[in-house]
Amino acid sequence: ARQQVENGAQVIDVNMDEAMLDSEQAMTTFLLLVAAEPDISRVPVMVDSSKWSVIETGLKCLQGKGVVNSISLKEGEVEFLRQARLVRKYGAAVVVMAFDQKGQADTLARRIEVCSRCYKLLTESAGFPPEDIIFDPNIFAIATGLEEHANYGVDYLAAVTWIRQNLPHARVSGGVSNLSFSFRGNDAVREAMHTAFLYHAVRAGMSMGIVNAGQLGVYAEIEPRLRERVEDVIFNRRPDATERMVEFANSVK
Repeated sequence: ARQQVENGAQVIDVNMDEAMLDSEQAMTTFLLLVAAEPDISRVPVMVDSSKWSVIETGLKCLQGKGVVNSISLKEGEVEFLRQARLVRKYGAAVVVMAFDQKGQADTLARRIEVCSRCYKLLTESAGFPPEDIIFDPNIFAIATGLEEHANYGVDYLAAVTWIRQNLPHARVSGGVSNLSFSFRGNDAVREAMHTAFLYHAVRAGMSMGIVNAGQLGVYAEIEPRLRERVEDVIFNRRPDATERMVEFANSVK
């Protein structure tokens, strides 16, 4: 956690979901240790878990304003609103996944549909402050070789812009490393993909991203040929973009 803050992280995401851990105990212990470290506790904490009991345990340990990662409509409106009201009770902001009972939103239209529905429920039914809503409209892996995945990058960027223009005061996040899962093992290419995508996402209106703060490059310093191929893939600019990306990735391993 200290290393992340030293490398520029503005929020610390803490997740203790692991089969061999007592997740609630681990979350409590870690957050209390973090709270006692001035170099770390100067940034907010995002409590991250797939189990609501672990999230609520974490909320009880936080000083100041925290963030919950995450809630969604996966289990229906009743549970969504119950969790949202508890988050509001603890005074935290919340990450809202573009996920409902039909599954993850994977097209621009589905992202708009789910996020607008969540925004309406949160602001009108739960009394949630819109400035404390952080949408995560799903960053998926690109360059997988499957045609249906080719627009994942550009659709995410379009969704970010739509949310910022149409859902007042809401913010937008995303797990940036998801983008490059096809290139696991090639750190140079993955870092370039994350750097370029984050650059364009921020320009589109992204407020925050889940990244390793110590493994982000500078957009202007990406090797020009690599940057061209990365952006061809992100924006689906040419039919052979993925093949050219793979070829270049193999050459720089």
